[in-house]
Amino acid sequence: MSGHSKWATTKHKKAIIDSRRAKSFAKLIKNIEVAAKIGGADLSGNPTLVDAVQKAKKTSVPNDNIDRAIKRGAGLTGESIDYQTIIYEAYGPNGIAMLVECLTDNKNRAAADVRTAMTRNGGTMADPGSVAYNFSRKGVITVAHSEGVSEDDILLAVLDAGAEEVTDRAESFEVLTDPSHMVAARTALQEAGIDYDSADVEFVASLQVEADAETARKVFRLIDALEESDDVQNVYTNIDITPEVQAELEEDD
Repeated sequence: MSGHSKWATTKHKKAIIDSRRAKSFAKLIKNIEVAAKIGGADLSGNPTLVDAVQKAKKTSVPNDNIDRAIKRGAGLTGESIDYQTIIYEAYGPNGIAMLVECLTDNKNRAAADVRTAMTRNGGTMADPGSVAYNFSRKGVITVAHSEGVSEDDILLAVLDAGAEEVTDRAESFEVLTDPSHMVAARTALQEAGIDYDSADVEFVASLQVEADAETARKVFRLIDALEESDDVQNVYTNIDITPEVQAELEEDD
């Protein structure tokens, strides 16, 4: 698992999506609305909207819901979309650094939700700047493992498109880029006939901390609690899970 992963493993992610499909849909729809508000409803001229729609479709959000979200966000229905992005800095169990990214129309509600989840699950809020310095914004493209596509194939496709790193994770390949190069890199993958699962600009930790299985369980419980809030879009950490700990966690399922 990579330190900036929003959840533990692909397996865990699928379980979360299955158990909270409505919440997952709502958050994906919110991303589409914001992308359409900022860049307009035309997919050909709005790469951020393209990625938001792609992610929603990969999660089986119905096309009708996607179309309505695009129109709402672009102001074509007369509805007003007014979300604010807020980043909270925190420490999880055993000092694991965390950034909690919220997209909300009610700052007080979002703050209360985050603080409550932290207090009840062994986390603490941090002073502004005390955690964020350890993270930087990166374009993160994931490509699921599939027959006939190797790490070298992906590297060859994205090398001249500004990719910084290609890593083989447990069930997918991960391409890191500067945020300004992410669209070029995902376009290069498509032109090479390689399908990608998601393309997002995320916070990536520069220094990761290895955690034992018990610490990992506590951190994941905290992330789980945070993501119960409709306002919490993403949770980033600097936790690093070794293959041995990964195997131990999978035995819990």
